[in-house]
Amino acid sequence: MAVLSKIRQKSFLVIAVVGIALFAFIIGALIENGGFGKTARNAGTINGVDISFEEFREKVDMAQKSQPGQNMTIMQATNGVWDQEVRRVLLEKQCEKLGLRIGDDQLINIIKEDPQFAQTPQFLNAAGKFDKAKFNEALLSLKKGSPEQWGKWLEDEKRIMQSTKEQMYSTMIQSGFYTTQAEAKFNYELENNKVTFDVVSVPYSTIEDKKVEPTDAELIAFMKKDEKKYKADESRELEYVFVEDKASAEDKKIIEDKVNGLLNPVADNPVTTTVNEARVGFKNASNLVEFVNANSDIKYDSTYVSKKDLPVEHAEALFNLAPGQFYGPYMFGDYYGITKNLGRKVNANAKASHILISYEGTQVPNKKEKRTKEQAKAKAVSLLAQVLANPSAFQMLAYTNSDDSSSQQGGDLGYFSQGQMVKPFNNFVFSNPVGKIGLVETDFGFHIINVTDKQDAVRLATLAQKISPSEVTSDKVFTTATKFEMAANEKAFDVAAKEMKLIVAPAAKLLALDENVQGIGNQREIVRWVFGAKEGEIKRFNIPTGHVIARLKKVNEAGLLPIEEAKMAIGTKLRNEKKAELIKVKMSGSTLEAVSKATGSPVKEVLDVVAANAYIQTIGVEPRVVGTAFSLKNGVVSQTIDGNSGVFKIKVKSSIKAPVAANYTDISARLSGQSKGSVSGRVYNALKKDATIEDNRAQFN
Repeated sequence: MAVLSKIRQKSFLVIAVVGIALFAFIIGALIENGGFGKTARNAGTINGVDISFEEFREKVDMAQKSQPGQNMTIMQATNGVWDQEVRRVLLEKQCEKLGLRIGDDQLINIIKEDPQFAQTPQFLNAAGKFDKAKFNEALLSLKKGSPEQWGKWLEDEKRIMQSTKEQMYSTMIQSGFYTTQAEAKFNYELENNKVTFDVVSVPYSTIEDKKVEPTDAELIAFMKKDEKKYKADESRELEYVFVEDKASAEDKKIIEDKVNGLLNPVADNPVTTTVNEARVGFKNASNLVEFVNANSDIKYDSTYVSKKDLPVEHAEALFNLAPGQFYGPYMFGDYYGITKNLGRKVNANAKASHILISYEGTQVPNKKEKRTKEQAKAKAVSLLAQVLANPSAFQMLAYTNSDDSSSQQGGDLGYFSQGQMVKPFNNFVFSNPVGKIGLVETDFGFHIINVTDKQDAVRLATLAQKISPSEVTSDKVFTTATKFEMAANEKAFDVAAKEMKLIVAPAAKLLALDENVQGIGNQREIVRWVFGAKEGEIKRFNIPTGHVIARLKKVNEAGLLPIEEAKMAIGTKLRNEKKAELIKVKMSGSTLEAVSKATGSPVKEVLDVVAANAYIQTIGVEPRVVGTAFSLKNGVVSQTIDGNSGVFKIKVKSSIKAPVAANYTDISARLSGQSKGSVSGRVYNALKKDATIEDNRAQFN
């Protein structure tokens, strides 16, 4: 009772102590988790427009789901969505300033041209054409019955409208880009005026690099002249030891013996797993498919495969197996296997090229050149005649005429098997010999087809066991990794590795948004850790192929390039500047002959150089030298010229002016096309360069 009485008397003190303890606990957790740190609530901010984390995360998830077969990593999706968001915000603002809008009728017209919607059966009428009423009816049904699909449509609608406005914006800017006749004339002269001159050159390589190495202070001073150009993001230098968890020689022998044990019939074979086949093996299994599926780590595949699709080192032997014959055991990739030939198919795969001429109403009509069916057929017949007269012209005719994307490959479709192509196309290719050229009509239009190759294929049954480490081996590997981790915390990282005969991977520079670590692939967890670790900190990571013991070697704060990187980036330039000063002392003569005698470099003649191409034979690309040549009068010796490969002095011997052209319209059109073709990218890059962007992606991945 006395004790209770004392506690009551001191109750305020007890409450205070407990309160302080709880407060300390909460504060500790907040600090550990960055609660009072600079933690952003948004994925980023672009010119004052916040990109909320929730919306950003939804778009990242959607990006990954939209590419299910491509194994898109979280960072690939994150970076792709971020780039889209930056582009959207910057261009949206420009479109708003210009008052660009998309009306309902315009939206419908755009949707009609989009294959994703134009070919959807529920949007088509009885004639197979896109029907606005049916489309609106389908949307209404979607809104009432499927909120998820309705939300997806709203996103699609936003995407279409944004894309269209961006196209309008780009078209408006392009319309202001053209090349005047005066500019075309100037370009014509750059390409056609010629100059011949004598030159003496002293290469920078005549002076050893070690005599002119720039100091750290010189490197820094040079970078400070253009800090934006030589800016470096915050980075970390990581070194690590990788202890691989792989099968030992004993493990491989056990697996090989297991595969051998499954080949021959053995009474009560302990490795045979099916009850019905307990006394037989792969050689005489009554149901081969069932046996393979029950005993192999690679399931049976009935597909006929060509020689090029077989394991390279065993392709010859496997492809030439007679039906019923066995091959193996053999190792391929991470497997031991035995293969049986189940048959051969002649001409199973074919290779063909085609020229597609589509027309209005086909599945992929040509949007630039609208044709009727009759016009398309006439063009196809004309092209067929040209090809038959000169088969070697097929590739070029496909490149310039085909409406299929394969036109970029000269019409080449590669290899395909029976049934992969639409029926008329398929039938022509597989029923005709190699070299046959003909005309076929399909739902896509008219095809001029050239059968270029055929391949036989084999059907194989392979019994395979994966080569993987045993539990005993994995335990040994884990022990080695943990021992090294403890040793590395007690002594120098490289010393501990050397004592245990392990290899330290060289320090790799990592940025906050990286996910790949050189040598061990996608390791986003390690990248996240290294940006929260202290210099010298060590941690072990268990990865699918073993264990990584990582050490943060160095922290590089944002600023100018680190000195070692600066040496790589600008060291040559600074060395050449110093070499140029030393070389110029020797090149003080007033004639080229005097300079040649002083330097030991011969006088060379350079013939008919044009300004548009600054290449000098036997020397290389030297724009300063060529530019100087066009500015000098005949017979005048230039001052020394600091070039790309050395120091030069020249004397112009003759200049030839290009004849005046009748007009410069074609040149103007060509240059206008070139400038318009790149204007969208240049405008976007300019907007991005001028934007204020806060990027917080690294905090969420």
